[in-house]
Amino acid sequence: MVDLLTLLAFVPAALALNLTPGADMMFCLGQGVRSGASSAVAASAGISAGSMVHVSLAGVGLGAAVAAVPWLFDVIRWVGVAYLLWLALGAIRGGFGNGPRLSAPVKNAFRAGFIVNLTNPKVILFVLAFVPQFVDPDHGSVLGQFLVFGSVLAIGGFLINAGVGVFAGQVRRYLTGSSGFERALAWISGGIFAVLAVRLAVFERG
Repeated sequence: MVDLLTLLAFVPAALALNLTPGADMMFCLGQGVRSGASSAVAASAGISAGSMVHVSLAGVGLGAAVAAVPWLFDVIRWVGVAYLLWLALGAIRGGFGNGPRLSAPVKNAFRAGFIVNLTNPKVILFVLAFVPQFVDPDHGSVLGQFLVFGSVLAIGGFLINAGVGVFAGQVRRYLTGSSGFERALAWISGGIFAVLAVRLAVFERG
């Protein structure tokens, strides 16, 4: 389905992209700071699951429709902004003991990562710009090739983003203990989510 030489060329390109700091990596960093290593790994898994949805949509042609319809793009984008701001508020409130606990359940972290990735139209625009360069219609199913290349991106992204989140979670584990530090962690993680919301809000398609 996918030419071996093409796949070998895709892997290092995908790895380089995975290693580039971006919104997904920052989100997992924020989850690690907020809730620890387990939640960061779950968030990374949710992000990878969301990216596979984007890849599937692009493979069947729906991604191009999203990219071509400005109002649909903006609806998805603003849903993502609102969700990130809600996460930021929850993180900050949790640090003061009058809202959600600072440590979120793992299943919530997975769901958060999935929703954040799914409501980020920049991801599907990226998929549409990058993956088709390696897709060859003469080598079988276009959707199948999208899924293969998307899986490479998702697996690499999961490992790298989870690693960043685990590191942040370990730092959190060794430094927690005082209520003052818990509040600082709450503001740091909430600030990361808020910055991601602002970045998404001001994003314009090139």
